[in-house]
Amino acid sequence: MAKELDVLGRRYWIISEPYVHGWRATVVELVDGEQNATEPVGIEATAETRGAADEAAERKLMRLLHARQASPRT
Repeated sequence: MAKELDVLGRRYWIISEPYVHGWRATVVELVDGEQNATEPVGIEATAETRGAADEAAERKLMRLLHARQASPRT
């Protein structure tokens, strides 16, 4: 199951799966909505529950996007 986020005009999925004794959530960016093509963002989070793993992955994504938005471009 995946949670979809729309952030700054871009769409992301948080995909969760059972992992060892808990859950692992992975973030991918949806790059082609018609074909559901995705690209890994490089964010993973693990926790005892699916909800906790999803929330941790979402927090990491928001920090990453905030850092990219705040950094000056050359």
